[in-house]
Amino acid sequence: MDKNIISLFTFGLVLLTIGGIGTFFDWDQSMIFIGLGLTLESLALLLFAWKRIKKK
Repeated sequence: MDKNIISLFTFGLVLLTIGGIGTFFDWDQSMIFIGLGLTLESLALLLFAWKRIKKK
């Protein structure tokens, strides 16, 4: 896998984790972290799928 995809994936997981923990502590910004995490996860998935399709 490309390092860019791995970087997006892991940073998305970190943001999702921070947002998940933030919901337990009633942070107002926790949904922003979850949204950004999901956005980065979807971007990593799209880039991974695009590179796999492009190889064939």
